[in-house]
Amino acid sequence: MDGRTLAGCAKGDAAALRRFVVTYQPVVFAYLSRALGHGPHVEDLAQEVFLRAIRALPHFNPDGPARPSTWLLTIAAHAAVDARRRKRELLPLSGGEGAGLADFSTPETKLSRSEIGQAVMQAASRLPGDLRDAFVLAEFHDLTMQQIAEISGVPANTIKARVSRARERLRELLGDLWEEQR
Repeated sequence: MDGRTLAGCAKGDAAALRRFVVTYQPVVFAYLSRALGHGPHVEDLAQEVFLRAIRALPHFNPDGPARPSTWLLTIAAHAAVDARRRKRELLPLSGGEGAGLADFSTPETKLSRSEIGQAVMQAASRLPGDLRDAFVLAEFHDLTMQQIAEISGVPANTIKARVSRARERLRELLGDLWEEQR
């Protein structure tokens, strides 16, 4: 996102704010759906994330170390933690649009990969929130351990341990299916 758009957002320019939301809405929805499960609560929480972001935009430094997407994922991660604290029920992860599954050439391969993807998402939905968040940000959003640490507010070594524990737990939950895909 260009600095002019971010500056316009900070000043409350409606067109700039629309561009900001349209640009980052898919990232926020994908993260929240994977972290909290698919459902109308994700739409509500995404709105909350954008409201928080818009209020904080005047303080965001576009020339600073954080990219707008990483900064926004930080806000989304905090909102997800807040939602869990409010004791919202975690729902199974959705595989909806943008779930990170690649397009395959044969119907059989596509079906098999889809089934595997669904199994991984169902297993991931059984992970504790901190492990799930680290796993989702690492595997589906392709963030570095350092970026996830900044988003989560914990040391990078803690994130590495969480991702490792998440993978180990998924290995247990998926059993032979995990080994077949290695």
